[in-house]
Amino acid sequence: MRLAALLIALVMVSAAFINRPKRVVFFGDSITQAAVKPGGYITRLTDMLTQKGKGSDYELIGAGIGGNKIYDLYLRMENDVLAKQPDVVFVYIGVNDVWHKRTSGTGTDANKFVGFYEALITKLQAANARVILCTPAVIGEKTDFSNEQDGDLNQYSQLIRDLAKRRNLPLCDLRKAFLDYNLKNNPGNKEQGILTTDRVHLNDTGNQFVADLMYSFVTAN
Repeated sequence: MRLAALLIALVMVSAAFINRPKRVVFFGDSITQAAVKPGGYITRLTDMLTQKGKGSDYELIGAGIGGNKIYDLYLRMENDVLAKQPDVVFVYIGVNDVWHKRTSGTGTDANKFVGFYEALITKLQAANARVILCTPAVIGEKTDFSNEQDGDLNQYSQLIRDLAKRRNLPLCDLRKAFLDYNLKNNPGNKEQGILTTDRVHLNDTGNQFVADLMYSFVTAN
């Protein structure tokens, strides 16, 4: 009798696990922190999934904290990501690692950026999460590469591209997509107001743009 009850309980637990929504965590900085608010890219992704009849198949979770750099993500990964037992993790980081070099002298050197990023990927994969890397989009939207930190941002974006290739991981190349979009839609060479509110954080168009870019990665098997 007890054995039968135990078997039934095990079957019920297994069924619940198999049928639970795919859990997707978005791991990043203030851009991701704002993404769970109305109009944010995570909220828009949830709405897109619902509109396509897939809302119950996915659970989207924001894990963004303003000012974070790659080592901040590594230090809080256990509590803010792994504890949620994610199936998929988007890593969207790098703006502050570059931006804070100028604003406060606390950016991240390229070798340390790669080292922490590699360690982050290893721990996420050890927890059986599918890891998707994202390049940082913009620090200024001018199209002639006259934004002050374009050089560093391009370098760090390439480091992430190289990581994705080396680790055979999917890459959501926001840097390239934003540059291409601005070349077509920013004829006045404005430094903000096309996809961002302040050169970095996303406006309504930017949030929808990111949601559209990430959608296929969310729904990929």
